[in-house]
Amino acid sequence: MNNVVELNDIGMKYQSLNGEIPALEHISLKVRQGEFVSIVGPSGCGKSTLLSIVSGLLRPTSGSVFVESEKVMGPSKKIGYMLQKDHLFDWRTITQNVLLGLEIQKAVTPEAKEYAERLLVTYGLSEFGHKYPSQLSGGMRQRAALIRTLVTNPQILLLDEAFSALDYQTRLAVNDDIYAIIKKENKTAIMVTHDIAESISMADRVIVLTRRPGTVKSCHTIIFGLDKRTPLKSRKVPEFQTYFEQIWKELDVHV
Repeated sequence: MNNVVELNDIGMKYQSLNGEIPALEHISLKVRQGEFVSIVGPSGCGKSTLLSIVSGLLRPTSGSVFVESEKVMGPSKKIGYMLQKDHLFDWRTITQNVLLGLEIQKAVTPEAKEYAERLLVTYGLSEFGHKYPSQLSGGMRQRAALIRTLVTNPQILLLDEAFSALDYQTRLAVNDDIYAIIKKENKTAIMVTHDIAESISMADRVIVLTRRPGTVKSCHTIIFGLDKRTPLKSRKVPEFQTYFEQIWKELDVHV
């Protein structure tokens, strides 16, 4: 498979009253087409900063990022970004919220509207298209937020703690939903999370970062002997606990 994202020796420093603060150092990483990569690391190690650099919202102090062989110089339509909160507008219906990205891009065509409706039907929200966000559960809102991202047809999805605002039970269900949608739509995904179990259950690879300044400490290829893998099923196989213990030790979260 081709590499669709390449990070070459990324470094990031912030200016403060006390001088430069290094956030990231020497980050090199390649992500293949259709791959789901999770990034974990101690709080403050620069995980979210790294996603912002991939998205083009931040320029790194050093190094370069390439998306489909093109150097990232700013935000791109090839990349969709899901944040911790769904950021649905309460005064817009679900259908109107889903179309928001297309409106911003001035790309609301009959074909785009048809695609949006098809996504709502496929992922169980068509009957809620006329409802408002306050009338939906947290899990349904997160599905709507993903559809809003997908309708602009990005090749790559960035998920920044996208499920952390949900309660535990809902989060498990939404993990399964979002995973299935991403795989069905054949999207490449990079997810930042504090949840080790979540990262293992959803990812093809888990990247572990060191404490700040963050750099790649290790990379784990996740393989489960499952015919039809889902995040929930992944949590129940013996290999899951082995991966969990390895990554837990590497994070040094007890220090």
